[in-house]
Amino acid sequence: MKTAVNQVADHPAGPAHIAIIMDGNGRWAQRRGLPRTAGHKQGVEAVRRTVAACGDLGIGYLTLFGFSTENWKRPAAEIATLMNLLSVFLKQEVGELNAKGVRLRFLGDRTAFSRSVQDLMNRAEAMTRANQNLILSVALNYGARAEILAATRAIAAAVAEGGLTLDAISETEFEKRLQTTGLPEPDLLLRTSGERRISNFLLWQSAYTELVFDDILWPDFNRVHLERAIEEYQRRERRYGTTTG
Repeated sequence: MKTAVNQVADHPAGPAHIAIIMDGNGRWAQRRGLPRTAGHKQGVEAVRRTVAACGDLGIGYLTLFGFSTENWKRPAAEIATLMNLLSVFLKQEVGELNAKGVRLRFLGDRTAFSRSVQDLMNRAEAMTRANQNLILSVALNYGARAEILAATRAIAAAVAEGGLTLDAISETEFEKRLQTTGLPEPDLLLRTSGERRISNFLLWQSAYTELVFDDILWPDFNRVHLERAIEEYQRRERRYGTTTG
């Protein structure tokens, strides 16, 4: 069976790095007369399917937007469910991810989470650090504007301390201070649920990223939808500001 990465003859190369805004859990549950928490639980199943599909398709990097800095405004009961799902995921899934050669890393300010969750996150990163089959980054309590501001402050501090001159400030120096340092820029950014915005996610890193929006709600997302997004990416010509011909 052909995979999406070789189905389009005129652009056979698939994306090396896919970023996904996992949207639609609440609406999925609402349409079924279920509490929003049920949608989040089904969303975890979609994460499992997507990680497995990326492994099968040879995707090297997958970055998932799991919880934004703005999500703390949600009802306390919903946040408690999300934190519980995160804890369960870190306790039950990391061993299997490690066995499959998946490296897990987290983006965002983890200090807002409980000490037990922070310990689980640190342990997961340490356990999987040597793995190279798939680099799975999960953005939790993440906001791109906050990330850019933090990098700007770090640059300013380096200049004030004399370790960096104004003339030496470059995109490369700036990117060293982003939370995504060491990751390639996303080739493809996909958002589910039909929304057409990127919601403060990887703003710097996505300057030339191809955007694909799918109406499917995240809990229903599967390999077919992933392959469809990859095929759309393969049909596009990435010019990076240049012209063809």
